[in-house]
Amino acid sequence: MAKNIRGNKDGQNGENQTYTIPGRGTFPREKLVEEIKEGKHPDFHIYERNNVEYVRADPDSNQQNNVDKD
Repeated sequence: MAKNIRGNKDGQNGENQTYTIPGRGTFPREKLVEEIKEGKHPDFHIYERNNVEYVRADPDSNQQNNVDKD
């Protein structure tokens, strides 16, 4: 169960094709989406844009928990 997932902004237009989980490494978007659907990361959800599913952190007030934090 990840508490922090970081989007790598490595797609053609800066979208996240991979994500990094500290201590576990880098995951392709499709694999991480699957893990979230399986309930393995309860603080995250799936966001769909243009028929592509992406990982998003559930909203809270902690900037460190945001997938795309700068």
